[in-house]
Amino acid sequence: MLRIGVIGCGAIGCDHIRRLQDLVPGAIVTACSDYFRESAKLAAKQYDIPYIYDSGEALIESAEVDAVLIASSDASHAEYVLACIKQGKPVLCEKPLAQTSADCEKIIKAELAGGKRLVQVGFMRRYDPGYREMKRIIQSGELGNPLMIHAAHRNMQQPDGLTSEMGISNIAIHELDICRWLLGDEYKSGQVLKVRQSSYSVRGYDNPQIVLLETDLGCRIDVEVQLSDGYGYDIQCQVVCEKGTIHLPDPYAVITRSGAGRTVPILTDWSQRFIQAYGIELTEWVQAVENNASHGPGAWDGYAACVAADALNRSRNTGSFMEIQMMTKPALYS
Repeated sequence: MLRIGVIGCGAIGCDHIRRLQDLVPGAIVTACSDYFRESAKLAAKQYDIPYIYDSGEALIESAEVDAVLIASSDASHAEYVLACIKQGKPVLCEKPLAQTSADCEKIIKAELAGGKRLVQVGFMRRYDPGYREMKRIIQSGELGNPLMIHAAHRNMQQPDGLTSEMGISNIAIHELDICRWLLGDEYKSGQVLKVRQSSYSVRGYDNPQIVLLETDLGCRIDVEVQLSDGYGYDIQCQVVCEKGTIHLPDPYAVITRSGAGRTVPILTDWSQRFIQAYGIELTEWVQAVENNASHGPGAWDGYAACVAADALNRSRNTGSFMEIQMMTKPALYS
């Protein structure tokens, strides 16, 4: 059994613990840690986890832990990932890999120095059956070359403390990853636009925002980002190709017909929209670690998304596109 330590016992951390304990074959959670020790104690009691550590570093160094899953605050990600690389332990880090591209570069340099990929980033949409089918169709060439992507990321609400910049670096970071993955292309330039603001925008951040991107091959991408749309968690994606379009399917839902009309429920919780993808992600990660391999989104993908987010946030209020410049891709990530 692969012994996994989980850092961060909040909502998503506990959800991952549950999956690893109950759904993922070949894995067991042997340790947990949280900035708030009470959260770790509650998780340990609920999921029968034998070891609780006062710090993430202590968990990473523990002889009771073979691999690490990081679900703590964004600001802590880079530090913990670097500690895992130092210990030579595989790590699955929730997005974003780091808060700055400079920290992502440190992680890449550390992996290169070790000569082995140890890092996977939690871009779980790559494991969603809908997105995977979209990718298959694009790669098959049956609809010709992809030309454009229209996407939307709409959230019901956000916790206090969110900023306009985090709308890109924390929320739209999923689109920044999934669009380049679907296209198999890198970004050339990008811009964030502020549009007419929603009446739900009462917390000091831009809502909605529009992300515009151009890739090296000339594809254009637009992403509508709503941090608080007031109606649900709604993810949309359409790829326009030369001979047709490809649409991300909506999650399965029962349709009701009554005197009130024909209705389809809309999800309000992000954890339910990609519930299948999370399970596939963790299962394939555990299998890859057991086979001493790495197939998922890695440090380079985390870096690419972060570089794009940095450039987009610099473009805010400038009225112009910003060049998205990345280092030369090391052979380790080819």
